[in-house]
Amino acid sequence: MTAPEEAAPIGQWLPAWSIAPFVMMLLAIAVLPLVAPRWWEKDRHKGLVALGLGLPTGVALALFDHGAVLHAAHEYVAFIVLLMTLFVISGGIVVRGKLAGSPEVNVLLLAIGAVLASLIGTTGASMVLIRPLLRANRARQRQAHVVVFFIFVVSNIGGLLTPVGDPPLFLGFLRGVPFFWTLHLLPEWAAVVLLLLAVFYVVDTVIFRREDVRTPGDLDEQVRVDREPLSVAGKRNLAYLFGVVGVVVVCGHFKPAAGVQEAGMLLFLGLSLATTPRALHDENGFGWGPIIEVAVIFAGIFVTMIPALAILGARGATLGLAEPWQFFWAAGALSSFLDNAPTYLVFTAIASGLCGTDANTLAELVGHERGALLLSAISLGSVMMGANTYIGNGPNFMVKAVAESAGVKMPSFFGYMAYSGAILVPTFVAVTWLFLL
Repeated sequence: MTAPEEAAPIGQWLPAWSIAPFVMMLLAIAVLPLVAPRWWEKDRHKGLVALGLGLPTGVALALFDHGAVLHAAHEYVAFIVLLMTLFVISGGIVVRGKLAGSPEVNVLLLAIGAVLASLIGTTGASMVLIRPLLRANRARQRQAHVVVFFIFVVSNIGGLLTPVGDPPLFLGFLRGVPFFWTLHLLPEWAAVVLLLLAVFYVVDTVIFRREDVRTPGDLDEQVRVDREPLSVAGKRNLAYLFGVVGVVVVCGHFKPAAGVQEAGMLLFLGLSLATTPRALHDENGFGWGPIIEVAVIFAGIFVTMIPALAILGARGATLGLAEPWQFFWAAGALSSFLDNAPTYLVFTAIASGLCGTDANTLAELVGHERGALLLSAISLGSVMMGANTYIGNGPNFMVKAVAESAGVKMPSFFGYMAYSGAILVPTFVAVTWLFLL
């Protein structure tokens, strides 16, 4: 790696091989759980991999552009603080009573989650509902498919309708996209959510009936009959969740000094820990393991992906993108493996260049007839295709970790992609045909 010219953006001079640590990080996440599962399950070993790949990358980049490294570090801190705050607060909300883990009830929970995701964010909705969903299905022999569809619907696609729903849309709001503009994506949101719920109902019904045949009467008795009235304990944590959302919205509007937003979120985290009886966390099976695992793995991802995003940002205009469907698939494909928030900004910059508008003022893109179509496509791709892999969106890996801590044997990295390839890719083809051509 040679030193750049003084004024050249980092992405213009970085060599292609500089993305190798990021590729190796992805391969480690995908392969090591298969070839060395006992070794990989320890967080300190994940930390060694993240440190071994991230530290040399960060040091080398800092020698030439320390600003890029500091920016990535700030984004990482904000990312983890948000996830940790929502994780801890939602851990104090206990849905009591015995939900019936039948296909009908599971569909209802996913539908509620899809709506809730746009109100308190995909992370908040995921952490509030994943534990009740797991408890409802604990009598089931096969549960992994329920969690996979939960990631599809609640942890990703459900957050399409508001800026607080998913990080890319919030960045758009910060750059001038009107708060309620994303509501015009309701037809696409409804079409995809309804289609996935229909597919899930068929799949879950088939699996449920096969399980009932293998254990005649037992599963029906445990899942359908043995019910208790529902109630919610720790309700004050719901107020804390909306408080966190309020902090994000207010800070996004007024743009205070660095660290103010994170301090505000940590304040609500502290209030939750101070006012929530420990018995509620114990009843919820709350533990710090899932958030520690996410923090360790994404530390490596955030550092090693700097070259990939920088190269894309500097050379993205050469990709030959012109039509909405092209932006949908390009932004979506990269959002499957890169953090979808900066990926969104890269493609909005490309779209702004095509339309002759200012990339830092996306209100201009919204007001441009062609630009609005391109922005819609970028928004759809960034949010929806974050569901394609475990690392496409922050809540994905967290939900996986929570499910595994509850004893659910989740698919491997490639096993999950088999689900997304078979179910989501055809769905996105339908979205292209119905809305983007």
